[in-house]
Amino acid sequence: MLFDLPTHDTLYAALLARDPAYDGRAFVCVSSTGVFCRLTCPARKPKTENCSFFASIGECIEQGYRACKRCHPMAPAAEEDPAIAALLAALDERPDFRWSERHIAQMGFDLSTVRRSFKRQFGMTFLEMARQRRLREGFEVLSQGDKVIDAQHSASFDSPSAFRAAFARLLGCAPADLRKGGLLRADWITSPLGDLIAVSSASHLHLLEFVERKALPRELTRLRNFAKGDLGLGRYAPTDQVEAELAAFFTGQNAQFETPLAFHGTAFTKDVWHALCGIPAGETRSYSEIAKSLDRPSATRAVARANGANQIALLVPCHRVLGADGSLTGYGGGLWRKQKLIEIERQYQKGPVHDPS
Repeated sequence: MLFDLPTHDTLYAALLARDPAYDGRAFVCVSSTGVFCRLTCPARKPKTENCSFFASIGECIEQGYRACKRCHPMAPAAEEDPAIAALLAALDERPDFRWSERHIAQMGFDLSTVRRSFKRQFGMTFLEMARQRRLREGFEVLSQGDKVIDAQHSASFDSPSAFRAAFARLLGCAPADLRKGGLLRADWITSPLGDLIAVSSASHLHLLEFVERKALPRELTRLRNFAKGDLGLGRYAPTDQVEAELAAFFTGQNAQFETPLAFHGTAFTKDVWHALCGIPAGETRSYSEIAKSLDRPSATRAVARANGANQIALLVPCHRVLGADGSLTGYGGGLWRKQKLIEIERQYQKGPVHDPS
């Protein structure tokens, strides 16, 4: 389990000492360089504030980090499986190549075997690994104000149409529809549970969603309409604030969120979201309990719909709502994330969380 890892301070001390006891059990992602390493890496040690620690290589890749070329953290998996070694080497040799199943088959590998091997070792398929890296690089180029063609090349897509299609699947619009700046600005935030898209105005956070959430393109379209088309790339202060607060949350320092939130919904929906914000970290509620707290005991299904319509993950803690029998219920970010969030929050003492009202 991801959160069986020791504390950040313990792992950072192990990194400084190059402690072999953690080799293969924990990896460090360095925000200042964009690479991830073994804790025994001989490279110059980064500052603690630039380090995030994860339990698997797949989690590091999902954050958009590249493997270190000094300590080669992916080497053990490659040494264990010749197919993995060959495909990783091919990916390094041709980072600008758009890989497909046909290319894997042409190299003489069985597709199902390769898929299982990569999922077992890294938590993702080879094609997902390549696509994640390409899209992240393209997004960063666009956020710097460069042209779409430059982003396409940086993302290693062979054609403009392929890049536009992949980008549209992620964000619900073509790259040209987003420019640097805007009334609302979208940017990328990494977390131990995967990458998120944050959308902020100069004063409030309007959206925070995991990038693979199916509803994300539709939610971004609604925000773009709200802003009369003025949705661009970049960030305002609320995005910086929520990024710092999420880092404190995931490292066990603080479950309080103070980022100002902007709600887009009906009066009842907003009431439900405020009620969610009132659930202390470490506690859970059922849909019926929330309905009763709003003096609407018969509105359990309406509460469930409002819960599912929440587009500010984590800060509006819809993950704290369970079924009437205490079981995990639907969560847009995936039930595995819901389980991990509940596990994280067990460490926090009871206390109120952020309510933007």
